[in-house]
Amino acid sequence: MAGRQRQRLLLENAEQLVLVCGRREPFLRGDGAARLGLLRAASLVVGLDGCIKAVGPADVVRKQFSEATFERVIDCSGKCVLPGLVDAHTHPVWAGDRVHEFAMKLAGASYMEIHQAGGGIHFTVEHTGKATEEELFATFQQRLGRMLRAGSTLVECKSGYGLNLETELKMLRVIQRARESMDIGISSTYCGAHAVPKGKTATEATDDIINNHLPKLKELKLSGEIHVNNIDVFCEKGVFDLESTRRILQAGKDIGLQINFHGDELHPMKSAELGAELGARAISHLEEVSDEGIVAMARAGCAAVLLPTTAYMLRLKQPPARKMLEEGVIVALGSDFNPNAYCFSMPMVMHLACVNMKMSMNEALAAATINAAYALGKSDTHGSLEVGKQGDLLIINSSRWEHLIYQFGGHEALINYVIVKGKVVYENERCETMSSY
Repeated sequence: MAGRQRQRLLLENAEQLVLVCGRREPFLRGDGAARLGLLRAASLVVGLDGCIKAVGPADVVRKQFSEATFERVIDCSGKCVLPGLVDAHTHPVWAGDRVHEFAMKLAGASYMEIHQAGGGIHFTVEHTGKATEEELFATFQQRLGRMLRAGSTLVECKSGYGLNLETELKMLRVIQRARESMDIGISSTYCGAHAVPKGKTATEATDDIINNHLPKLKELKLSGEIHVNNIDVFCEKGVFDLESTRRILQAGKDIGLQINFHGDELHPMKSAELGAELGARAISHLEEVSDEGIVAMARAGCAAVLLPTTAYMLRLKQPPARKMLEEGVIVALGSDFNPNAYCFSMPMVMHLACVNMKMSMNEALAAATINAAYALGKSDTHGSLEVGKQGDLLIINSSRWEHLIYQFGGHEALINYVIVKGKVVYENERCETMSSY
């Protein structure tokens, strides 16, 4: 009977269809991340509910759905189909760019030197506080649109440029509006502990978050006004120390938020050990992670969200991706899009991960799909092309999927279609043929 029903989308005859995984694995690590599920001459069906109904050899799918009707059919001959990319770490809601700070960094100023001089996060906090909700929403929409066109169909979006309750809530309302009105998937993160507000000590800021911010978030979540998925803290020397971080993360966990925080970026803070102890879903950055922290994360099933753009732009040492992979850590990737690291493109992030962090292309794709989805608690519905999962996918105009990583900055010409829940949300009519490449 299923074959006679109306379906939303049929993708036919893909040269390569990259499943990523095919046995409902929640993540891939070790050897699993180095080997991806891949079909040739394959087809895929998405139903009216936006979920994948069939994936397999073209002749098998054609026979199974011989009597079905489809809202749209796309011939993928000579092309590749991949899962939609997942960006596991972004700061996309803000006003006031920091291009002037890029010049300062190029001249040798460090991140913390700029921060201590009133730049960095505090510069963005000032401009974001002055911006209206409508102004923030307009620029946020544009940024999400650029992420979508670069292949991201699920994006983690943080607050954190408010630091006071009023502005943090303004940012979270903007994220909620986008979640309800745009095609792109969003995982919302409260990051009120992104920096210590001017005029407060770290202890005072911690108390304010625990006693005022989080109870209000719980109230708004219960009323259905704002839904937040994750809690984040910038655990760093001169920002929030280990004990303050512990208190905030535990308080967030107590109201049902997933722990997903910044750790061990500029100084070794034992953030990885803390995250493993608290049952964190993910920790980001980890350029200065300890060997003990790596082992603890592997044992706890805590994902490492690595951000190669940040290490590249700040001229930091790269996070030890190879050691993490060898020790069995679940390695994910994020763009860290923010005024300090202005990159919308997960294909470029994957390329940098391969070149600078010595990941293989298979490992990078796993990190930008199933493992990034796991870092957001979404790998049951996103991150691979399997029956029952959401029909989020890319079609690229190449006979080998690796071109998405190999062609640094080439995604604008390569990505032919971006599809969310079986609906084409971006079609690139200028997509170049790859037959002669």
